[in-house]
Amino acid sequence: METGKRAWNCELSTIDTTFLIVGALTASAYFKGNSTQEQEIHYLAERLYWRVDWNWALNESNVVSQGWEPEKGFFPYRWLGYDEALLLYILGLGSPTYQLPATSFNAWSNSYQWISKYGYNYLYAGSLFTHQLSHIWVDFRGIQDAIMREKKSDYFKNSCLATYVQRQYAIENPNQYIGYGECCWGITASDGPGFITEEIDGKKRVFFDYVARGVPDGPDDGTIAPWTAISSLPFASEIVLPLIEHITYKLQVKSENPYGFNSTFNQTFVNKDGSRGWISPYHFGINVGPIMLMIENYRTGMVWSLLRDNPYIKNGLMRAGFTGGWLTPS
Repeated sequence: METGKRAWNCELSTIDTTFLIVGALTASAYFKGNSTQEQEIHYLAERLYWRVDWNWALNESNVVSQGWEPEKGFFPYRWLGYDEALLLYILGLGSPTYQLPATSFNAWSNSYQWISKYGYNYLYAGSLFTHQLSHIWVDFRGIQDAIMREKKSDYFKNSCLATYVQRQYAIENPNQYIGYGECCWGITASDGPGFITEEIDGKKRVFFDYVARGVPDGPDDGTIAPWTAISSLPFASEIVLPLIEHITYKLQVKSENPYGFNSTFNQTFVNKDGSRGWISPYHFGINVGPIMLMIENYRTGMVWSLLRDNPYIKNGLMRAGFTGGWLTPS
């Protein structure tokens, strides 16, 4: 925090860079007065964005690499398949300095997977957070790229469907985990009880630590993440509000701290002392942040409105082929 130096041996993450930059641009949009301090925020936010070399991150490919390390170079993994990189490509396409080619968005979106589950036909991404993170800042209601125009949908509607799939999966509860139901769902990349195998009620159960849990194809070990369900408030408040009430008053997975709900819990897990149920002792900023921002979008749409006026976001969306809705000139 004080020096900006590399922490431990961490990678240079292209998606974490994306969240840093969009946060800076949001601050710039909010602090838009004429004071010296607010002008400095605007100046620094733009300079940070302008310095990001999105083209370098392509590493001679047509899709962006997930990261780079000085010891090993670029990761072999790239942003393919629908995920939180939607925002990454929008920022890269909108850059005034190191702009991604439009072909990179086409290559990424051509790797999408559409599935039908519980009567819903939607663009698949297993972990619920992947249907949320880009939506924190960009209002996708009523705007469509070529794929969504073909499907007669938009990314916002798709996240609504993904939220309903999560609830229906919990209702059907194919693996018979304790507690799952219409008011207890939310399966995403998260921490868990640990890499442990137990026999519980005559059935072998395999539990995980931090993995990308997902619906409907797993992995799933009975671990619920309250934050990811709450972050779906703008998409499906009619099913999220009852969940909030249930986990607050009936499950009581909120410890006495200023951060709200604990990261995750698992009602099936059996502890060493024989007691049933596990609650994560941790709170993560990347979990708490989406809760606050999506509650505000649900209440007032403030974050969305701030970024709708950003010329870089607009340019990135239009270069990706988005039209309609609030992108239409008034």
